[in-house]
Amino acid sequence: MRRLALLALLALAAASSAGAAPNPPLLGIKGDPGRFQTLTGQDSQLRHAIIGWGQGQVWGSKFGDLFQLLGNVPMIGLATGGRDAKEAITPQQIALGQGDAYLLALNAAVNAFGQEIYIRPFGEMNGYWNSYCAYTKTGILKPGHQTSWFRKAFARVYLIVHGGSAATIDAKLHTLGLPSLAGSDDLPENRFPTTRVVWNPQGYGAPNVPGNSAQAYYPGDTYVDVVGDDLYDQGGNAAWGAADALYKAHPGKPFSFPEWGLWGIDDPAFVKKMRDFVVSHRRTEMLAYFESAPGSIFDLGSKPKSLAAYKRLITPLGVG
Repeated sequence: MRRLALLALLALAAASSAGAAPNPPLLGIKGDPGRFQTLTGQDSQLRHAIIGWGQGQVWGSKFGDLFQLLGNVPMIGLATGGRDAKEAITPQQIALGQGDAYLLALNAAVNAFGQEIYIRPFGEMNGYWNSYCAYTKTGILKPGHQTSWFRKAFARVYLIVHGGSAATIDAKLHTLGLPSLAGSDDLPENRFPTTRVVWNPQGYGAPNVPGNSAQAYYPGDTYVDVVGDDLYDQGGNAAWGAADALYKAHPGKPFSFPEWGLWGIDDPAFVKKMRDFVVSHRRTEMLAYFESAPGSIFDLGSKPKSLAAYKRLITPLGVG
């Protein structure tokens, strides 16, 4: 047994010296995984969808219908805009418990699903184009959207999604200065690592003012399972330095790219840099390409050089 253990350690060391990740990262896609597999050969373990507040009913009466549609490992992005103005909600309202009914339904559905799942609340929160960003494009602070409210809203989402004793959840909410759960019953418990809540800014704030930095929105290690960064190649430019800084700022957390892609250009060098980042940043556990829709500006089907690079460099990452 000792000899087998030693051989296993030596094999792991050899893989590390060769630059291979010790655990294959999850590879995912937003859009049609079948079409993306035809293009790239990638067997996407993860499938990404973004829904507005209150939109669990779009795919049926329950979140579970959506989870089943998305396959083995769903990643659910939550936004604060709804199907109409009546369903829209602010970070302040979420923090104060006005969205608890929706979050309680999400908790129950995650528990019923019983498989690995990523919940991605309010991605790219430091981008002005998102309604939950604290700032307008011109740098004006929006009432009810301050980063202090965002942090508390995110913590509330985290606590309800993961569930557990109502008394324990309420005690944690009270520590944050927030009201108790809308209901007094205990919640199904959805533990990490099966259920992962992703905190996912973009590397630089837009607008890039001090109050709109990624860290200004960080709710604390207690309320984050996985750190994410959305990274796009726009005009041959990608914020690799910001991605590296975000990775280093949270050394105790797994890292991910819930969205990454080529913004209307064919740039195989960007694909190679992504592969190099994943191999050298060994806490990177997931990357999901955006997206596979035909005719999209991100579609690899219209980018032959990048597609070839993806098939050669990214697809093999998923199998170790």
